[in-house]
Amino acid sequence: MVAFHASALDGVARNPALPTPLLLRLLVFDGDGDGPPRYALQRAGLPDQAVAVILAHPNPRARIGFAMSGGAEPAQRARLADDPSPKVRAALAYGPEWSEPRTTVAPLPDAVCARLLDDPDASVRAALLDSPLLVPSFVASLATHHDPAARRGAARAWEILAPGERWALLADPDPEVRRAAALWECRRDARVTAELLRDPKSAAEALRRGLLVRTDAERCVAERTHLAALAENPSLPADLVARLAVDPDEAVRLAVSLRPELDETRRMAIDFTVGDLDRGDGVQWVRDGLADPEVLRRAATSAHPLLRRTAARSPYLPPDLLHLLAGVEDPVVENLLGIHHPDTPEEVLMRVYARLGGTFSAWMAQTHPRFPREGLAARYADHPDGDYRRLAVRDPAATPALVERLSHDPAVWTRQAAVSDPRLPIRRLRETLHVPELASSAGANPALPESEMAAVLNRAGVPA
Repeated sequence: MVAFHASALDGVARNPALPTPLLLRLLVFDGDGDGPPRYALQRAGLPDQAVAVILAHPNPRARIGFAMSGGAEPAQRARLADDPSPKVRAALAYGPEWSEPRTTVAPLPDAVCARLLDDPDASVRAALLDSPLLVPSFVASLATHHDPAARRGAARAWEILAPGERWALLADPDPEVRRAAALWECRRDARVTAELLRDPKSAAEALRRGLLVRTDAERCVAERTHLAALAENPSLPADLVARLAVDPDEAVRLAVSLRPELDETRRMAIDFTVGDLDRGDGVQWVRDGLADPEVLRRAATSAHPLLRRTAARSPYLPPDLLHLLAGVEDPVVENLLGIHHPDTPEEVLMRVYARLGGTFSAWMAQTHPRFPREGLAARYADHPDGDYRRLAVRDPAATPALVERLSHDPAVWTRQAAVSDPRLPIRRLRETLHVPELASSAGANPALPESEMAAVLNRAGVPA
């Protein structure tokens, strides 16, 4: 018998058909002190028995893994709020590091967030304030908190704060709180902007967003102070915008070209350069308007590559704009559509698949609702490129004989795809549990008999 390969255990841990008794065995397992397999801890829909086992696990790594699970219900994760380990509580406070595109991770209940914000350990409090999952109403509630770091965080909810709360933050005894508040208030108050310009820590952001008086704007242009930031400023006078549009600094000209008030003629008359891989991360007015039909239309119909690329992030593109962007010969636009839009046309998805290959293409093929399935076996089973041969496994018409043949393919990605398919004959499935590069895929195959899953656990030393 070929030696058992340990990666089979990781496969079983993510197997959708894993029975609860075997899942519970995995969850109490501590391996070599690393805790249970991460896939077992972060499965979606864990039964209450399994959650109870994780919460009582003596290894904090197990509890940390569950605290950062994007598949767990917030109420389940919230039970770690009183965990004895500050590392566990900090992981809970920050939340899942990553979730699938086109999915949303639900935040913790406000009451739990409030407890974590008053945690005796500073790392827990800091993790909560850094979390991207806090709802705006909770952020706004921090305006009167006793901790200056919390009050500083409240400035992120500036637009929904009451006037009295805003003025209290602007007059806060803590200078960092005052600075954070001023960087929001300066957008409507030129006096506040002028004060921030005297502070080296805040000058660049104040020039980017603050309401400017002409004398300050002229001085900054003359002194060439943070010109790329200044070029984004919404209140910059039109004649100064025109001057910066021909500035010798390429970054300044690019920033001007992205201003929202420009019409297409003026925008495209600017001499700017866009990087081949630049995704438009800094086009904030479009990113803020990804659900706004008017903003999307202006950006998607523009000839500016960065505006189109930023619009391609939106899952709310109407059919005509989606069709328009799908016809743009820009790989970055196609990639972003494939990631973010559920109705991306099949031909675009196939081009992205061909271009990127590897793990990303495998993920997209598995998760995108429009990625094709029918007819792939006939088209790709004998394709010279292994990335395409693995697509044949997706076809509902692929026969067990074809799946078995592809499980011997020269390309490892194709072999793994075939081995994870439930149509693979059981004899071959058992065999691949002992092949190092296939064992994980075999363990995850939902057709793997329960007895074989149990055998994997036994061989890995998982206690009964």
